[in-house]
Amino acid sequence: MKKKLISKRPTWDEYFLKIAEIVGSRSTCDRAHVGAVITKNKVILSTGYNGAPRGLPHCDDVGHEIVDGHCIRTVHAEANAIAQAARNGAPIEGAIIYLTVSPCYDCFKMMVNAGIQGVVYKQFYSSRYGLSKAVLDLSKKTGVKIKVFK
Repeated sequence: MKKKLISKRPTWDEYFLKIAEIVGSRSTCDRAHVGAVITKNKVILSTGYNGAPRGLPHCDDVGHEIVDGHCIRTVHAEANAIAQAARNGAPIEGAIIYLTVSPCYDCFKMMVNAGIQGVVYKQFYSSRYGLSKAVLDLSKKTGVKIKVFK
């Protein structure tokens, strides 16, 4: 009789973060491969990765536009996921977004305005554009929950 191998079934956070990692592997800016997955009721509504605006040359092909150590050519993964949801008519009010790295202030403000209610991220993004006191303060004011996956 063969012994059945028992594998640990991933939690929903593990599952969606692993998908976000694969989405991030499509990034067209080699400085950071960031992925985002927007879900609601455990169903994927939209995904996004960081890269040049639609139809424009990729950083990987033509180089970066660096300002203060940050590539401004790219659209962040979170913004692309929100834009993709809007393009396809996917309502994301009350959704959770899963990110491979913590959100910047501008993306977090966009998430608030889009109605996202929760943020789960895997890795802290340490730069002045990453998770900051301003993001944490806005999280408290708006009730949008931010959670690091451990």
